[in-house]
Amino acid sequence: MKQENIIQDKSYQFALSIIKLVKKFPNRNEGYVIGRQLLKAGTSIGANVEEGIAAFSRQDFTYKMSIALKEARETHYWLRLIRDSNLISEDMENYISDAYELVKILTSIVKTSQNK
Repeated sequence: MKQENIIQDKSYQFALSIIKLVKKFPNRNEGYVIGRQLLKAGTSIGANVEEGIAAFSRQDFTYKMSIALKEARETHYWLRLIRDSNLISEDMENYISDAYELVKILTSIVKTSQNK
């Protein structure tokens, strides 16, 4: 039976929700550009978490989780920008909250792994 990994599961589910969200973006200028940025950052979180889980050293693990943290912060930025610019008529608060939760979890993981 697979052991539960909260950050792995949350980052994967978050990536799925970002993919679904981006499909709602207008396929013109700013909608395309911002949607693409959000898609790249939002799905990269989980990809870097996966790489971190397979790390060959604590330093490599910390590095990959740090990249995942940076991508989570970038995603949080894009989501707030989308909300505040009214780019799409979607309630963004759950996405923003989920991104912030990932930031908090990853911040804790990075700090803990640096202190060992």
